[in-house]
Amino acid sequence: MNKARKTLLEKLFADHGQALVRFITRIVRSTEDAEDIAQHAYLRLQKLSDEKDLDNPRAYLFQIANNLAVDQLRRGKLHIEYINQQLPAEGATATDDDHAFHQSPERVLAARQQLQAIHEAMDSLPLKCRQAFLLHRSRGLSYSEIAHEMNISVSSVEKYILQALKACRKKVGNL
Repeated sequence: MNKARKTLLEKLFADHGQALVRFITRIVRSTEDAEDIAQHAYLRLQKLSDEKDLDNPRAYLFQIANNLAVDQLRRGKLHIEYINQQLPAEGATATDDDHAFHQSPERVLAARQQLQAIHEAMDSLPLKCRQAFLLHRSRGLSYSEIAHEMNISVSSVEKYILQALKACRKKVGNL
């Protein structure tokens, strides 16, 4: 990256960094996640700005951030739908061959409470931590695949997944 590009990115960060985080926070409703998304947006802009001239870098930066925030929300919604499919639906009837539904109402309620606690734990995690955990648990990716996809080290992936597991265990243990 040449010096002019670096200066442009530094100026964008100094002039619009806080506004960008506030903008993203309104979308994702988490300042911590917004800060992570803003960082990813700057990195993407840096990669793009190496390749071509940008007419309006600020607008481009905000559009990148908006797209990243919407992607995060979409991934979160898909994860919730996946988990909800794993639990028996209320009012569902069991058959002799269907052991998944051979649960008492108390066990179903306990499972739903645990699921709610896990949702709360996941919502409280930083973006990268949540992403690593969901990539591993819902998509079945290996630590090295996650590291490659997220552009981080394998040890960071291990740290994030461990942090997510601890948060989930703590929340579920408090029931």
